[in-house]
Amino acid sequence: MSSLIDSVNPWLVAVVLNTILLGLAWIAPKKLLTPAGSFHAWFLAILIWVTLGWQGYVVVMFYFLVGSGVTRIGMAEKEAEGIAEKRSGARGPENVWGSALTGALCALGVGIINSGFLVPSPQSLVPNPQSLLLLGYVASFSTKLADTTASEVGKAYGKSTFLITTLKPVPRGTEGAVSLEGTLAGIVASVAIAFVGWGVGLIDLLGVAWCILASFIATNLESVIGATLQSKYNWLTNEVVNIFNTLIGAIAAVLLAWTWVNIIN
Repeated sequence: MSSLIDSVNPWLVAVVLNTILLGLAWIAPKKLLTPAGSFHAWFLAILIWVTLGWQGYVVVMFYFLVGSGVTRIGMAEKEAEGIAEKRSGARGPENVWGSALTGALCALGVGIINSGFLVPSPQSLVPNPQSLLLLGYVASFSTKLADTTASEVGKAYGKSTFLITTLKPVPRGTEGAVSLEGTLAGIVASVAIAFVGWGVGLIDLLGVAWCILASFIATNLESVIGATLQSKYNWLTNEVVNIFNTLIGAIAAVLLAWTWVNIIN
């Protein structure tokens, strides 16, 4: 089946597949995307399919579906408390790129190298950059799903929430707040999507470990940013923080893998 898909022009497959899915999403009673968000998600999905094939597509779709699902956990209660995501969780363009810009850049890097446009030097410190970019791709979505799950589960079920910088109790939904329930749920989410990346062959089992560790590091640093900087700068919106979050996760995973390779060699 996969060989049949691979033999067809990837641009044609991507456009047809995502246009059909966009049409189904458009008529679905529960809106996961705004109209503008749908167009941007369509463009992103085509980019991922063309550069990383169905394997990369499975990872981003897993993130989107699970992330959208956990956003709706306890929605009525969160809306009553004023801590729910806007538009009942429907993603707009800012949400699409806040979550996926880092992953899209990693995928684009793989596509450029695979096209032969950029040929890595054999003497390079990074002899196989595609594998590191694939790791960064999976790690970015592992980080974002961990962050989304931790936040939404914490807001819905967190019994005690603390500001990460001071460990003082704060109301649920406070920027920079963490909870045991949310943290554990976030770790489970990062494990799940990392294994999806392994299952489709984008990373190896050691890469799974780097994704999980990098997600934990990045998610906690994102909470620190939320607690210390976000309220001080108007430009530091949730979407911009999400870009930093996924970028930190991707870089952390790549650095962990690169350091490990240099240690064992």
